[in-house]
Amino acid sequence: MAATTSNLQKAIDLASKAAQEDKAGNLEEALQLYQHAVQYFLHVVKYEAQGDKAKQSIRAKCTEYLDRAEKLKEYLKKKEKKPQKPVKEGQPSPADENMRNDSDGEGESDDPEKKKLQNQLQGAIVIERPNVKWSDVAGLEGAKEALKEAVILPIKFPHLFTGKRTPWRGILLFGPPGTGKSYLAKAVATEANNSTFFSISSSDLVSKWLGESEKFEKRIYIPLPEAHARAAMFKLHLGTTQNSLTEADFRDLGKKTDGYSGADISVIVRDALMQPVRKVQSATHFKKAQGPSRADPNNIVDDLLTPCSPGDPGAIEMTWMDVPGDKLLEPVVCMSDMLRSLSSTKPTVNEHDLLKLKKFTEDFGQEG
Repeated sequence: MAATTSNLQKAIDLASKAAQEDKAGNLEEALQLYQHAVQYFLHVVKYEAQGDKAKQSIRAKCTEYLDRAEKLKEYLKKKEKKPQKPVKEGQPSPADENMRNDSDGEGESDDPEKKKLQNQLQGAIVIERPNVKWSDVAGLEGAKEALKEAVILPIKFPHLFTGKRTPWRGILLFGPPGTGKSYLAKAVATEANNSTFFSISSSDLVSKWLGESEKFEKRIYIPLPEAHARAAMFKLHLGTTQNSLTEADFRDLGKKTDGYSGADISVIVRDALMQPVRKVQSATHFKKAQGPSRADPNNIVDDLLTPCSPGDPGAIEMTWMDVPGDKLLEPVVCMSDMLRSLSSTKPTVNEHDLLKLKKFTEDFGQEG
């Protein structure tokens, strides 16, 4: 209860200070304080507040402060383009004046699109943790494994995902209604301890500003990489991740990827980096191995566990769920991992696209 009171009081104090700065015309400070206050309020709602009435009251306050923060943000954007007169203490906030004057303009405070997006994002936060287990979802094994790889494994074994090996930043689940997409997302939220669950559809994120970043001034055509460049890309994307590939292996991969873009090669390597993780995930037996201690990499210990075949000497029947988080020694990435990932990744640029790009370059662009 003490923690609840503390965080709630922090939120109230921040909101109060935000209002003071807002009234004094210190809008940038007010905006930051409003945003921090909302973060504290949401934390209290998610983890600490007891009872629906208390949560509804705090959510209402969050909406109020978010609305005000959006108005300030919109005003500050306009202020960069148009200098404003100084404001005296006690006078109405210039943001209020600006919003009254612009009530019929593009930056109006009651922008229905902005309000709709705000409400949808607020509603996307699932406050109570779902209770859907993997076993509750029938079939869809491939999707389950991909989601575990992207979310659950990085939480249990964070040391697996360092350097160039990073978890997938997002997975798009698409298909006809009723096929279990939302159910899978809830299973992820159940299994991912201490995580906030957002359930958002693509329509929630479409706004009138879509496409602003595409306004393509200098057009430079970047061609597909040649074999030697592709070989270098494989090495670059592997980074310092432990692997057993040789220089000949890299040259061979460069030759095998004719027509692949740099992004395609990045996907191949990222998938190959996950192959040792998949070996961990699918292993039915582990054996003791020697390697650097997780607590002190300079200290070599011999009680780590690494996946192995059931027939290996010293094989212990167990799954990754039974392996302590600090005792896993992951397998190194090898050439067979790369070839396996290459076989399942096709180039994203086809000949028709290349011809259109060539024509566009001749008419409007320049070679990179």
